[in-house]
Amino acid sequence: MERLVCVPIILVGYITIAVLPLSFCHAKSNVVCHEREKTALLRFKQGLRDPSNRLSSWSTEEDCCKWTAVGCDNVTGHVIKLDLRNPNIDNKTQDGHEFIELAGEISSSLLELKRLVFLDLSYNNFTNIPHFFGSLKSLRYLILRRSGFGGVIPYQIGNLTNLRSLDLSSNNLWVQNLWWLSHLSSFEIS
Repeated sequence: MERLVCVPIILVGYITIAVLPLSFCHAKSNVVCHEREKTALLRFKQGLRDPSNRLSSWSTEEDCCKWTAVGCDNVTGHVIKLDLRNPNIDNKTQDGHEFIELAGEISSSLLELKRLVFLDLSYNNFTNIPHFFGSLKSLRYLILRRSGFGGVIPYQIGNLTNLRSLDLSSNNLWVQNLWWLSHLSSFEIS
């Protein structure tokens, strides 16, 4: 029984990220984000500590498709990408000052992003993986590498039947059982 737990932990730790072939809004696009999704992202931002002010473009006056770290579908305007990966994994800015990671509460307001396909929270400093991540049904790419997560990997991740890539490496995570892995039918291991 112990062997069943150890092997998949190694497997989960080394899952790689595939290329993401999606179309995102560009500054010249006439598509604007949906107000409900914009509000959800602003609520999400409220729960975060952002000492480096990385999310300064996230404001009520701006279209959320133009915000830093947000990607929208060029046709529908729905938010499909949230790339909050810490850009300086060594935590230093170019001038040598310390770069501080995003931290705090990951708000369930993310559930309003019904078409979210890509979520990257890598190289930040959170605590537990929220169980509600398992309700982000459109997710194909969930990247949580070295994000300070600890504890049990929520079995609800098994609800992400469209998930193709999962990176949980370099966190302090473990599993109680592995039955939820069998639900990841679109999963690719490379």
